Amino acid sequence: MVEPGERGATRIADRVVAKIASQAAREALRGDAVEAVEAVEAVDAVAVGDGGLTDVTVARPNAVAAVRGGVARVRVAVELGYPSDIGAHCGAVRRQVIERVSELTGMEVPEVAVTVERLHVPQWERPERKARRGRDRVR
Repeated sequence: MVEPGERGATRIADRVVAKIASQAAREALRGDAVEAVEAVEAVDAVAVGDGGLTDVTVARPNAVAAVRGGVARVRVAVELGYPSDIGAHCGAVRRQVIERVSELTGMEVPEVAVTVERLHVPQWERPERKARRGRDRVR
């Protein structure tokens, strides 16, 4: 048996922490996207799947991590829908990244910088406009 003082150490690479952070950010944004779609459906503004909101997919967030002695500092770049509560989305990403990285690696995560790289305007289409396109034009 090897004595505890003679055992090696487990090192988790920066890129592994970055992948965990990227997935955690995606989970946070996916949850927010589902909530947004449910809110829209609740007010009957659009019928999702019936020619309604077509841009609800979330691009994979890009993350970079720097690990030093059991502490991970993370930067995450995300794309969000517009209009939306940007601060709430960034807060959700920050909380989820801290929780998942800490849970899966045992590291302290004192800093998560979230950058919004792009805002997506959803593509709204009305089924009736699609069906009549081209036939109702004046010739």
